[in-house]
Amino acid sequence: EIRLSLVGSEMCIRDRSKILVICFSSINNVAMAIPVIHSLATQYAQHQIMVLSIDTFSPLFENVPDNVIFRGADFRGEHAGLMGLGWLYNDLKEEKFDAVAAFQPTFRSRFLCWRFRLAGIKAAHIKQNRRELQKLIRRKHKIYTEQDSFFQRCAHTLNQIGYPIRLSFLSLFGKNKGNISSLAPLTGEKNQETWIGIAPFATHVGKIYPLSKQEQILKHLSARDHTKIFLFGGGKKEIKVLEEWAQHFPNVISTAGKLTINMELALMSNMDVMLVMDAANMHLASLVNIPVVSIWGATHPCAGFAGWNQSAANIIQIDLPCRPCSLSGEKHCYRKDYACLQGITPEMVIEHINKVIS
Repeated sequence: EIRLSLVGSEMCIRDRSKILVICFSSINNVAMAIPVIHSLATQYAQHQIMVLSIDTFSPLFENVPDNVIFRGADFRGEHAGLMGLGWLYNDLKEEKFDAVAAFQPTFRSRFLCWRFRLAGIKAAHIKQNRRELQKLIRRKHKIYTEQDSFFQRCAHTLNQIGYPIRLSFLSLFGKNKGNISSLAPLTGEKNQETWIGIAPFATHVGKIYPLSKQEQILKHLSARDHTKIFLFGGGKKEIKVLEEWAQHFPNVISTAGKLTINMELALMSNMDVMLVMDAANMHLASLVNIPVVSIWGATHPCAGFAGWNQSAANIIQIDLPCRPCSLSGEKHCYRKDYACLQGITPEMVIEHINKVIS
C-alpha cells in the first residue's frame, strides 16, 4: 500500500511503516513528548506508531490519533534489570519496526537503540548538549545560552531516522474543551464564572513557591466575584494541605485524589488560566491549550523545558546570579534562603493572572 504524505512543502511517497518511539523517564518528559508524537502521527497518518513508555502512563495516550499504539513496560517486574530489557527487546523485534526514536537519553533507551541498530534498523536517541547545560547551571561564571526546546530536540531525533515533522499540535481535545459533565457534582456549572486552576506543588523544594505566599494569592483570588478556584495535586501530604485550603477559603475546590488523570486533563481544559510551578502539571495543562502562568525558582526556562506553546510573558522569575542552580531543582540552595522563590511577591503573581483573565 502506497499513500501520499505532505511534509512541509515536499510531497513524499512512503510505504506503510512501523515506527517505535521510546518515552521512558518522568511524567514531565512523557507529557512533553505528546505534542511531538501527535504531530508525527497526523503528518504521517499512513504509518503506525508504537509508543513504548512506563505502563502507568498509558492514560496520557487515550486521546492521540488512531495510528498511535501504546505499549507499556514494567521495570519493577517483567522488564527489570538487564535481562528484563533483553526480553523486552526480543518482544519488540517481532514487531519488525522500520525505525526507532528515543526521546530520553536513559540507559534503557540507549540499550534498546543499540540493539535495534545491531539488527540493521535506523535508531536514534535525543541529543542533550550537556556541556552548554553545565555552563548554565554551574555555580560561578555562568553562560546563559538559550537551548533548543525539548520539542525541537525530539523533532530533530525524528529527522535523523528519516521522518521530519512540523510541530503542529494544538490540544489533546483538538479545538474543543474536555467533557466534564460527569464532574458536575464536584465542580458545579461554569456558566459565566471565571475558573482558575492552581497546582502549588512540585517534586523538589527548589521549584515550590512558598505555601504562605500561595495562601495570600488564594485569599485574594477566592474573594473575586464569579470566580471559582480548583486545586490540583496528589500524595497524602499534598491532599491534606489542599483540603485545608478548600475548607478555609471560599469558592475553592480541591480535586486532589478525586479524579483520574484524564478527568484532570478535561477539567484543566475548562480553566481560564492555570497557576503552576515548573512541574508535571505545567506540562499537563499545556497539553489542553489554556494559558499557563508558571513560577520558576531554582530552574530556568532557557534550559529548554518550558511548557508546550506557552507565552514567555506568563513566566514569572527573577534574575539572580545563582540561577539556575540545577536542571530539575533537586539541589539544596547553597544560599539557604531560596531567594529565587522568596523574591517573587504574591502581587507579581496576581498581576500576571489578572492580565490573562482580563
